[in-house]
Amino acid sequence: MNASEETRSAVPDPEGAAPGEDPSTRSRGGAGTRRGARLPLWLDTLVTMAVALVIAVLVKTFLIQPFYIPSASMNPTLVENDKILVSKLTPGVFDLHRGDVIVFEDPDDWIGGETTTESTPRMRLMAVLSTVGLAPDPAQDHLVKRLIGLPGDHVVCPERGASLEVNGVELDEPYINQATAACQVAFDVTVPEGNVWVMGDNRFASADSAYHEDQGESAFVPEDDITGKAQVIFWPIGRWDGLGDGQDTFVDVPDHP
Repeated sequence: MNASEETRSAVPDPEGAAPGEDPSTRSRGGAGTRRGARLPLWLDTLVTMAVALVIAVLVKTFLIQPFYIPSASMNPTLVENDKILVSKLTPGVFDLHRGDVIVFEDPDDWIGGETTTESTPRMRLMAVLSTVGLAPDPAQDHLVKRLIGLPGDHVVCPERGASLEVNGVELDEPYINQATAACQVAFDVTVPEGNVWVMGDNRFASADSAYHEDQGESAFVPEDDITGKAQVIFWPIGRWDGLGDGQDTFVDVPDHP
């Protein structure tokens, strides 16, 4: 055997066969081993679906949740049947800010008898998909409003039709319904610790903190009832938009009166 023959005999076979081994035998054995290590297709699909479901539940529980808008109280920012994505990291990981659009649980029967109770097949399907975060919650037990006052803030509407004031600063609110004024009723409140003051952008068509204050009812929203901060309109596609511009209105407002 010359040097060139010796070199060729030491090069591994491309199929992984050892020198002198029948490549066809090695190939059949290797393929059989790989097939034996794989899960059956039905079990692989089931495991994949289970993992996806767990991830969806975790995302819905800790990160984001979809909601839909059932009323005109936030026009023109949000219109009826808009679908929004809400970050559940605020409050918590991130702080609340004046001007945020927030979603919260009904704090004191603000919705009253308007909660959806019909049980149609579509509603039941939506409820199941909502549980895993794949659809907006069909039960109308949450509200969406704009956060106006943080704990300790002094919020004032001098009179009906006037501009809103927070901690002595008169606000220019470009997000509200421009066909009406900022103040639907006169009020003068200081937000208690652990609570916030919220108002709809469609001020004269919103059962918000100002409305309930005027009715002599509980007007503040406990921070513990806040589900999260609305980040974006995701449906319909033509309505896609971010919801983070409200904070600009409050840049000159001091932290405390």
